[in-house]
Amino acid sequence: MKKVAGAGLGALLLTPLVCFAAQPLLTVVEIVEINAKPADVWAKVSKFDGLINWCPPFAKSDIVSGKDGTLGVKRSLTVKDGPTFTENLLAMDPTAMTFSYDVDEPAPLPIMNYFSSMGIKPNASGGTTVAWQGSFKRRNSADKPPEGESDAGVTGFISGLYKACLGNLKTISEK
Repeated sequence: MKKVAGAGLGALLLTPLVCFAAQPLLTVVEIVEINAKPADVWAKVSKFDGLINWCPPFAKSDIVSGKDGTLGVKRSLTVKDGPTFTENLLAMDPTAMTFSYDVDEPAPLPIMNYFSSMGIKPNASGGTTVAWQGSFKRRNSADKPPEGESDAGVTGFISGLYKACLGNLKTISEK
């Protein structure tokens, strides 16, 4: 009887994991090496409303509440020919050259529960390593969503965005 009850309890406890497994947390990490001093690269990326200065897919970036560089500041981002959404600065450490932020929900994006961080470090060749990581879930919870809304589709979307931004950051930092 205890084994049956234990098995039943185990199945009950695993049920949330099975449901969660249907909507996995997806992660993208993109890294770029830049031939510039870390402090110079940090100066470009650390301004929370300055994303449009180095990330070409965005047309507009404005502080809508709070003060740039302070925790809780909120920015409004507009994608070129696309939607507008808001993000919140969750952590910033100028000494370690790292920051983290999330997207307000609901957002008009194919992803949800988005959390991201960026870190700047000196590299062995005297330049800078920039790592940008994001975790999120796809918004469309269907078993077979359209390709652009699938796990591969939304992961590719975020990866492509990070690569475009980091590639441009490299270009403008190495001038």
